[in-house]
Amino acid sequence: QVQLVESGGGLAQAGGSLRLSCAASGTISTFHAMAWYRQTPGARRELVAAITSDGNTKYLDSVKGRFTISRDNTKNTVFLQMNSLKREDTAVYYCAATNQIRPIGTIRFSDFGSWGLGTQVTVSS
Repeated sequence: QVQLVESGGGLAQAGGSLRLSCAASGTISTFHAMAWYRQTPGARRELVAAITSDGNTKYLDSVKGRFTISRDNTKNTVFLQMNSLKREDTAVYYCAATNQIRPIGTIRFSDFGSWGLGTQVTVSS
């Protein structure tokens, strides 16, 4: 099973930027979709952004226009560029991968079988 390792989290000021990376131990081109989820204490893990192998993307409404997901199949890495950060973006961010083939608009949490351990993002005002 592929291993996913997130990096790039840390402390940022509101209005600032961070870039998260998710490095896979294997080739990511075999996955139908890769995604970033986030979770705060006591809350369910929520989908932040997803990208399919052919480049279709999906975003959480609250991050549209601020976050951008991308993938580099040559480096087996998925990125999440986060701009105009807000305090409510504070969470642990997880990388995930799925082989389930479905339209990106219907992709769901249970589709993802591979997960990273997460990276903390903290946004201060």
